[in-house]
Amino acid sequence: MADRQVTATGKDKDGDITKLCKAGEAWSPRQKADAIRDIENGLHTYFVQQPGTSRINVNVVNGTTGKYLRSTADKSSKNNLDNLPDC
Repeated sequence: MADRQVTATGKDKDGDITKLCKAGEAWSPRQKADAIRDIENGLHTYFVQQPGTSRINVNVVNGTTGKYLRSTADKSSKNNLDNLPDC
């Protein structure tokens, strides 16, 4: 299992996360469905850690329209997947 740091995200026109990214990594970009499968099967973990903040894990959430990715809430909005730059 590998820990994969996420530094950017792809978003659709509604702002929903469609992929996770980190420049220079062979796994990047990782499509949402693949990242969900990685997390649920224990293959890889994904996390966000902006300078000066704690590591925040990316989790799979069951929503009304299906599964989606969400970072664990903390005191810094810089760690929110929605707030990361586009990839």
